[in-house]
Amino acid sequence: MPSTPQDQDTVEVDLGGREVTVPKGGLYDRYRMNPDLDAIARDPRVSGVDFFRQLPKTKVDSPIGPTLTPNFYYTVSTARLTMLAPSRAIRARLPEELAPLELVPGLGLVSVMFFRYEVCDIDFYTEASVGIAVKPARHGKLGFFDLVTGLKNEHLDSYVLSLPVSSEIAQVRGHDGYGFPKWVTGLDVDIDDRRTTARVADDAGGVDLAFSAATPAQRAYVSGERVGSLTSYTKINGGWHSTLNQTNVLNAGTTRNTRGVTLQLGEGRMSDDLRSLKPKRTVQFDVMTEGQAALHMPVPTSVPPRNT
Repeated sequence: MPSTPQDQDTVEVDLGGREVTVPKGGLYDRYRMNPDLDAIARDPRVSGVDFFRQLPKTKVDSPIGPTLTPNFYYTVSTARLTMLAPSRAIRARLPEELAPLELVPGLGLVSVMFFRYEVCDIDFYTEASVGIAVKPARHGKLGFFDLVTGLKNEHLDSYVLSLPVSSEIAQVRGHDGYGFPKWVTGLDVDIDDRRTTARVADDAGGVDLAFSAATPAQRAYVSGERVGSLTSYTKINGGWHSTLNQTNVLNAGTTRNTRGVTLQLGEGRMSDDLRSLKPKRTVQFDVMTEGQAALHMPVPTSVPPRNT
């Protein structure tokens, strides 16, 4: 079942001609992406808002109508399982303009991620993804800097195959506004300093994908000390766009000991996408038990033809 309460009062809002429901009295209902940061700072779940004060919002036109960008996520937890997969399998799932980020020739990096957005401009929701690490579109060749920072999960470029979410507004904004392969499903994500678990439901309510692992030891960071970025490439109306997501890490940890990690594949879109990549071995498990994020609207980008 979805993580949001089913008996919560809702209101309908218009997104680019589509009516979606959001929690009545929630952040989107109250602020329409133009938040009162002082009020949000008083939420006991939010550790601070200084990160967002440095990111003024701008009004832009988009496929979902006029909106403010970036989208602010005030309390976020995430988990990422990084795996090696054959470049041949990866290339079969990538558009021809993109190329995999390879650890060594013939082996690329793929990931399964889980997200819990506790407090954000479009209200609480959960999300999961199957993604491929790709070479930055600005480069023709793989640079050592790109590989090292990609493995450290500080500045990563990706192409997403699956991105299920638990809320309608997240699906419409993500699919229509950003070009991501999003759909709504039952999606539970729980992340704390002891354990990380997730379950993604398939169309029949069974298991698409399930995950369980001990959370790696966490290290605390001062706000602004460790800010990473993820650039995702999508096609919107036939043209390539890039979407920047900035992450302000507050508590996070990493391990390469993945013996206690349990990843269950079932019958569904996420499992099918992951199987198609033929992952060979898990190499890293990252968990951020507390962080913040700013998701910018997509901008047109140049993606040169692949020469390989």
